[in-house]
Amino acid sequence: MVRLARAELKRAIARGDMDAAEVVRNCPWETESMTIAELLTSQRRWGRTRARKFLVPLALNENKQLGTLTERQRRMLAQELATRSMSREAITA
Repeated sequence: MVRLARAELKRAIARGDMDAAEVVRNCPWETESMTIAELLTSQRRWGRTRARKFLVPLALNENKQLGTLTERQRRMLAQELATRSMSREAITA
């Protein structure tokens, strides 16, 4: 059940129907055991290298599960993702 829900969530993120920052903020039940790397790489054009480079300044381990993030870590990660997506939208506009 979790695998199906998570797969659908990843597809929605890849299509752009759902924002990764919003997923981090809300942390739905299907993402609690999902790693940060899984979430980041489900975004369009994000691979392991980009995810690692993104996480280094945030001092977050790519293998950390979303459900174990502290409130401060969750806010920081969501803010960085939102900033990154806004700058991407500005470039394409």
